[in-house]
Amino acid sequence: MENQNKKLLIVEDDRAYRTRLTLSMERKGFVVFAAEGIEEGAILAGEHKPNYAVLDMRLQDGNGLDLVPQLRRIIPDIRVVMLSGYGNIASAVSAVKAGAVDFLAKPADPDEIENALLTPAGQTPPPPENPMSADRVKWEHIQRVYELCDRNVSETARRLNMHRRTLQRILAKRSPL
Repeated sequence: MENQNKKLLIVEDDRAYRTRLTLSMERKGFVVFAAEGIEEGAILAGEHKPNYAVLDMRLQDGNGLDLVPQLRRIIPDIRVVMLSGYGNIASAVSAVKAGAVDFLAKPADPDEIENALLTPAGQTPPPPENPMSADRVKWEHIQRVYELCDRNVSETARRLNMHRRTLQRILAKRSPL
């Protein structure tokens, strides 16, 4: 019954990231309901009444911030963490004003997300024990852009302003720790 208190809604339109995050959070004991957009997220929230939510800022059907007030009407004490691959101070301020408890830049580490969700109100989460290395953050970003470009190496290299062969070498390697 402990998992009943750890129901988590994830709204993320990047399927690969949503799947990885869902699996990671399930390993941490959360019961996860995953959606790819605002409408689906609102429906799942109404059905399952999650205690926590992780929302992407930019979704294909709108802005994740627009979902926060809807979630608060359904579950007034829900703890929401906003994620964005395009993080900046203005976005973080908007997220907190909308009712989010934290704003994290993607790719956010599952431990960092869990700490933000479970930290009591008015307190700041502890710093991560093993934060992602700069090489890992770079690798995750490259993987995300590669997926967004439908695994097209030439297009990914163009968007990252990188030589195609350099990108191919990076993609052939395993992720750094």
